[in-house]
Amino acid sequence: MTGQGGPPEVAPKIRMIIVDDHSLMRGGLRKLLELEPEFIVIGEAGTGEEALALTRQLAPDVVLLDINLPTLNGLEVTARLRAEGNRAAVIVLTAYDQTEQVFHAMRAGAAAYCPKGIDPERLFDVIRKVATGAYVIDGRVYTARGVKEWLDRQREALSGAGTPEDGERHVPLSPREMEILRHLTRGLHNKAIAQALGISHQTVRNHITSILTKLNVRGRTGAAVIALKRGWVSADEFNPPPENADNED
Repeated sequence: MTGQGGPPEVAPKIRMIIVDDHSLMRGGLRKLLELEPEFIVIGEAGTGEEALALTRQLAPDVVLLDINLPTLNGLEVTARLRAEGNRAAVIVLTAYDQTEQVFHAMRAGAAAYCPKGIDPERLFDVIRKVATGAYVIDGRVYTARGVKEWLDRQREALSGAGTPEDGERHVPLSPREMEILRHLTRGLHNKAIAQALGISHQTVRNHITSILTKLNVRGRTGAAVIALKRGWVSADEFNPPPENADNED
């Protein structure tokens, strides 16, 4: 409430950064968002590393984050922000609108998951909701507890999905397994993955065995193809390892 005769209070704008590796996409989204007087775009980034740096520096209310980014993808960026305790609400944007993709995004710590073809008014509504601390999945609004319950249900459903006839199982990968899968899809061998993540060579081998079992594939190439198909890595990063990498020491 303002004092008698004072100017009316103005609600603070929702401060956002846009993260996409295509400058045209960022520019178009920025123009769209700035048509709304309550929104302000305070920064843009084209890579996962830039997204992390900008979010830490500018402390936006909302991060609009493409899932397919060079080096660090949107899932990795989201997980790192959550691990750091960053309070920005992350809206993951992707062309892959699949249940399992939504599951991994929300488990990584996203506040919402939207297809890139979403209607602008719906996107604006999602931004407003997550800026207040809510979560949005398929148009439904959740509390933090509600999201946890949703994740538990999806984990159970995905674990039971898939049949021998469909050629794939849908057992959810752990966050560490997702990280290792993205590294091997980019062509890294076990030793390089171990060095990049600061874990032992044997630990990497154990995780890869688990990944292949969960994805129901025989080798790294099959796992890499699934990662590309499901949008966990971009086509630019896709560099499947040689078949003999499965037998490396």
